[in-house]
Amino acid sequence: MTKYIFVTGGVTSSLGKGIISASLAKLLQARGYKVTIQKFDPYINIDPGTLNPYEHGECYVTEDGAETDLDLGHYERFLNTPTSQANNVTTGRIYQHVIDKEREGAYLGKTVQVVPHITDEIKRRMCLLGKDGHYDIIITELGGTVGDIESLPFIEAVRQLRWELGSNSSLVIHLTLVPFLAAAGELKTKPTQHSVKTLLEYGIQPDVLVCRTEHHLNSDIRKKLALFCNVHINAVIESIDAPSIYDVPLLMLKEQLDKTVLTKLKLSTKSDPDLESWKIFLGKLKNPTAEVTIALVGKYVELPDAYKSINEAFIHAGAMNECKVKVKYIAAESINEHNVAEKLGRVCGVLVAPGFGERGLEGKLAAIRHVRENNIPFFGICLGMQCAVIEFGRNVLKLKDANSYEMDTKTKHPVIHLMEEQKKVKNMGGTMRLGAYDCEIKKGTKAASIYGKQKISERHRHRYEFNNDYMAQYEAAGMIASGINPDNNLVEIVELKNHPFFIAGQFHPELKSTVANPHPLFVSFVAASLAYSKAAKQK
Repeated sequence: MTKYIFVTGGVTSSLGKGIISASLAKLLQARGYKVTIQKFDPYINIDPGTLNPYEHGECYVTEDGAETDLDLGHYERFLNTPTSQANNVTTGRIYQHVIDKEREGAYLGKTVQVVPHITDEIKRRMCLLGKDGHYDIIITELGGTVGDIESLPFIEAVRQLRWELGSNSSLVIHLTLVPFLAAAGELKTKPTQHSVKTLLEYGIQPDVLVCRTEHHLNSDIRKKLALFCNVHINAVIESIDAPSIYDVPLLMLKEQLDKTVLTKLKLSTKSDPDLESWKIFLGKLKNPTAEVTIALVGKYVELPDAYKSINEAFIHAGAMNECKVKVKYIAAESINEHNVAEKLGRVCGVLVAPGFGERGLEGKLAAIRHVRENNIPFFGICLGMQCAVIEFGRNVLKLKDANSYEMDTKTKHPVIHLMEEQKKVKNMGGTMRLGAYDCEIKKGTKAASIYGKQKISERHRHRYEFNNDYMAQYEAAGMIASGINPDNNLVEIVELKNHPFFIAGQFHPELKSTVANPHPLFVSFVAASLAYSKAAKQK
């Protein structure tokens, strides 16, 4: 029978429920249990697809094309298993489903209410992944903070579900903050006490407290928390600030979080977790033999979470190359043809990031021209690939008006254009080319040597495509379409023939990079940047 773990948060947001959930899942997986994690978000958007990255960080896309919360990226990177549409649910999706059913007459004329109709739908979704018996344990992370108005239906659903599941079938982990007051010189437990009290008012007694803290919890603090929050002292878990999110599973192992959870769920703790490969990765991450600076040119550089998966992919690729990757964020709008050499003067590689809209386009084009003409390693993702095509069209093919149809609908040379099926689309949400699509790589190309195979699958999130009417011109001038979608003949990868490393993908390779399987494009790009750095030092 599938067991359920619910992770709630208290005192403040951004304490790291996603990292704690992913770390616990990693430990349970390392003990041989089949685990998955799902995220329930209390906002009314159907999904994060239409949210500005400044609002909610990046939008993470799953294999089946769901636009989801960035925490699902953590789940996949830690567990090395794909998530799906079912792993991320929002209040908007819950209400939309219930309202659609009401319009169909499915409730037989009854008054539709938060309890039981909304809470019943939340419970149904919480149990969905456990229906087929594929998982031993399902971890459900509840977004927001206990006490938020929008979180109440989710908390009530958990209360009901725990009662229905019976004893030893579920538990609640409450992640909370134990702040250090410098003036008093001590840690304070009162915020946690109040947070647990609020949870108790809603009918839920947490089984485990995970306490985020800047200082170690001594035995007196643990006893106090256990006494006033009504939990066993062994269930008061310290979560101290860590140098890297990848340290957290080992810190949770030291605190015996996994053992405490399994004991409460009446599951075996006989086999120790196998974390050998994880420790090898951490060893490489913490002991690099070299360092390389790579520029990330994008629109949302003030918020690193907007490029969360790219940053993590650089960490994975850096560890694989035993090299520390320092990412230098450069706002695309700040670059022009006069200052580009200065802006990119001390970097050994340039990644032009994905995004939407015209803002920063000219800066990205200036950056790409500079790296193309100066043989600096370049990697373009999604819009970054489209920018590479536009820049090449303007400056090599001399198509002065070359542009994307997204930026200029009147351009004479729409080298990036809109697919026919996209021209009729009116709604913004969930209408792009989303999720996994196949790609066939041409033999003898840089992409073929990087992937080591001809057939690949990558995840997409975009609306505009390379215009095949210009294919012959581009290939004759040296920009090769080295990856093609076999079903609709769309260009997936472009690269330059006579350049040490100039490659760009219409897809998002960062979404498939994990600790266990760093993405080959990132690994190769970091290696090329490292080689460029060494060559520059020898000059």
